[in-house]
Amino acid sequence: MKKVFLCAISNISSGRCLEDCRFCTQSVRYKADIQRYEHKPIETIVKEAVAAKKMGALGFCLVTSGKGIDDKKLEFVCEAARAVKKVVNDFNLIGCCGTADVEQLKELKSAGIDSYNHNLETHRDFYKKICSTHEWDERYQTCLNVKAAGLKLCSGGIFGLGESKEQRVEFLEQIKSLSPDSTPINFYHPNPSLPLEAKILEAEEALSIVKLAREILPDVKLMVAGGREITLKDEWYRIFEMGADAIVIGDYLTTKGNEPHKDIETIKSLGLEIAVTCHE
Repeated sequence: MKKVFLCAISNISSGRCLEDCRFCTQSVRYKADIQRYEHKPIETIVKEAVAAKKMGALGFCLVTSGKGIDDKKLEFVCEAARAVKKVVNDFNLIGCCGTADVEQLKELKSAGIDSYNHNLETHRDFYKKICSTHEWDERYQTCLNVKAAGLKLCSGGIFGLGESKEQRVEFLEQIKSLSPDSTPINFYHPNPSLPLEAKILEAEEALSIVKLAREILPDVKLMVAGGREITLKDEWYRIFEMGADAIVIGDYLTTKGNEPHKDIETIKSLGLEIAVTCHE
C-alpha cells in the first residue's frame, strides 16, 4: 500500500454554530459541554502547526464552527494561514470553514490554503433527518466551488447516524461524483447533549465501511478520522488492511484522540512507512 499520510486538526473557532445538525456538539442549540471561543490566538495556531509537523503530520486543518464564511472569518483564516506558511514548509494546509463561494475560496488559496475540506456528511435524502437549517445541495455546491477555485478537495462524511447500508453505498457514489483528492471517514461519536440517539457502530461494521469506501473510491487518499478510537478501539490498525492510507493524529474538534506517538508506533510495528513529503 501507499505510505501512511498523517493529518492534524486545529479547532480555531469553536462551538459557535447556529445550525441544528443533530450529530454536532458545536451547535449552540444543544449546549454540549465543550470549549467555545470565537478565535484561537494566531500564535497558538502556529505553535500547534509546528508541533504537528514535528510529529510527522503533513496535513494541518484549520477548522471554524458555523455554517459558512463571512468577511470577518475569511480575514481571520487568511491571517492564520499566512502565519503558518511562514514557519512550516512542505505542509498541506487545509481550510474547513463551511459553505463558501468561489471568490472566497480563491482568497483562501492566495493566503496559503492548499486544500479545502467540506464534507457531504451523509446521503442526500437522509440528510433531511439530521439537519433542517440548510440543504445538502449547498454542501455539494461548495465542493464544486472548491474545485473551481483551484484548491484540492477533501470531502467525506460520518457513518453510523442511522443511515441504511444502501444509503451508505449511494453516499459514497455521491462523493465519487466530485472526484475528491481525499475522503475522511468519520464514525458517529455519541454525546448526551445531542438529540441523535444512534449507537456506536460495531468494529466489524465500521471496518466494512472502510473497505467499501476503498472499493468505490480507489484513487483517493482515504483517511479514517473522528470516532476511530471509540469505534475500533485497539483494533483500529485494521483500517490499513481495509484500504485506508491516512489517519488524523491527536485530538479532534471537541473530542480526544489517541496519543500521537502511540499511533505512530503502531503504524511502524505493522511494517508500514509514514509519508514524509506531501507528494508521496
